[in-house]
This record gives sequence, structure tokens and C-alpha cells, in this order.
Amino acid sequence: MKKIAVDAMGGDHAPQAIVEGVNQAVAAFVDVEIILYGDESKIKEYLTATERVTVVHTDEKINSDDEPAKAIRRKKNASMVLAARAVKNGEAQAVLSAGNTGALLAAGLFVVGRIKGIERPGLLSTLPTTDGKGFDMLDLGANAENTAKHLHQYGILGSFYAENVRGIKKPRVGLLNNGTEDTKGDPLRKETYALLAAEPSIHFVGNVEARELMNGVADVVVADGFTGNAVLKSIEGTALGIMSQLKSAIEGGGLQSKIGYLFMKNSLRTLKKSLDYSDAGGAVLFGLNAPVVKAHGSSDAKTIFATIRQIRTMLDSDVVAKSVEKFSQMEVKLD
Repeated sequence: MKKIAVDAMGGDHAPQAIVEGVNQAVAAFVDVEIILYGDESKIKEYLTATERVTVVHTDEKINSDDEPAKAIRRKKNASMVLAARAVKNGEAQAVLSAGNTGALLAAGLFVVGRIKGIERPGLLSTLPTTDGKGFDMLDLGANAENTAKHLHQYGILGSFYAENVRGIKKPRVGLLNNGTEDTKGDPLRKETYALLAAEPSIHFVGNVEARELMNGVADVVVADGFTGNAVLKSIEGTALGIMSQLKSAIEGGGLQSKIGYLFMKNSLRTLKKSLDYSDAGGAVLFGLNAPVVKAHGSSDAKTIFATIRQIRTMLDSDVVAKSVEKFSQMEVKLD
């Protein structure tokens, strides 16, 4: 049985969206058990699952505007902290929250703990491509600054995730840069390039440019946290902007546009789906001793369900244990 600790009070639509997603997951996966942390009376308003769900009551929660590290230290009975502690104590195998990102990162580092040999865990998410296959990218903002060694580790971690969780054999790993030539980039990118090119455990395909990401130029894209977060927000904004413009054009185009929409609506739905990465699940804080997964703050029940499905696959594939083994071997070689 796979036990997942869920912060029921995190996110814009908590606890309703969280609990409804849990209801769907428990119905779909017979090998999943959920522990919900939060206000019991509010949770039970939406909880319909009667088996394999436990509610642990707490009145305390971490708010979106709380300072992350202070909140983790001071709000020891917050729903997010209790969920992380459950993993630390072996009561659950993974943590899911749609709450304060910084606080979840802090809980992952200070409560769950990082894998020995990993200097800076990175935030990884699966982003959309035009062919629907998607690509994994990290770091997406767990760290504002990174060294070449951090990015080298992200290449290995991302390759592990793509192979074990997404089932991609020999994932293509690319380094996000301002040109494809191996001489491009600042000193950080050049040093990282050399490390990735020399790493025998990954299939490094060289530098990749941002404009090619959605064309499926690589299965895994490595970036520093500042750049990765900027790219993530750009993709989100572009997708929302395209759909908004299409809607405005149809609504403002008169009868002719509306008739045209009737013929094109199936194609437009396919386009919308190709730009929507919520079905891939949440962002994983990869490099920790257990899966710690952040769902978007605006997540609905569908996204929570997809994130639980994602965590289930991570536990099935035992990707964290494999990462521990890999980096333990690297530490021995360095010694």
C-alpha cells in the first residue's frame, strides 16, 4: 500500500479541491492510502471516500504570505508540517501540498531531508510540447542561484525521473542556453556543459534554446532556478494569452466566427489540451529522501488527482531509492 500525506489546507481552493481530488484517486487506485491533514470539520464536508482515508485534525495552517522558514519553525502543528513529519517518521511515503511553495521547500529540506550527495534539490515539472509528449525541466525556482555542480546533478536527477517515472528510454538531456554551439553561454553554462558532456550515465544532447523547448528538442532540460522559473512563467503566460486571444476573436468576430468555431471546436480543444500541463501532475522537489510534490496553488480536483497518480508512479518506480543509490556510488568514487 502506498501511503501519501496530503496537506488539505494548502491552495486557493482548499480544502474542497484537495479532498475532491483525493476522492477520485482513492476510487481509481486500490493501492493508495491517503492521510489528510487539516480542519476535520471542513474536510468532511467534501470527503466521500470511506476507505483508505484518514483525517488528522489541526487548526493550524501555513498561509500564502507567511515567511517560509519562520513558518516551518513556528507553526509546528500546521497541516503542511505535520504531513512532512509523517514522511520523516515513516508514517507516509510521500508529501503533497498546493500551499506556500517556499514553505514546502523548507519543509522538504529541514523535515524530510535531502539525499546524501545532493547539494541543492531542484524543483522539477513536466511541461508541454506540441506533440503532447512533454519535457521535464529543473530547476524551476527552488534555488535563485546555482553552481555548475548543481546543474550537473540536475541533469542526472532529471534523466532518472524521465526514465523511471515517464518511461522514456535513454532520455535526451539538454542544457538551456542562448545558443546551441558548445562555446555559447556565460562561465556557468560553459562549465556545466563540460560536466554534462563528460557524464556517462546520461544522454547529453548539448545546448538547447528556449524557442525550441515546446518542439520537443529534449526530454530533460537543465537550467538554474532563476532562469527556469522565468521560462516556466513565460510558458504559462503564453498558453493563457493564446487561449484568451482565440476566445476574444471568436466572441468578437460575429456570426461568421461563431459558425467557424462549430467546425473547429474539436481542433481547438486539442490545442488547449496540448498547452495544459496540469494533467502531468505537480512539481517535484527532487533530491530529497522521499517524494515531496507541489501542486499549483490554483489546482482543481482534476489536478490533485493527476498529482496523486504521479506520486503513485514515483513510488511504484522507486525513483528516489534509485537516486540515493546512484549518488551514494558517486560519493564513493569521489572519496
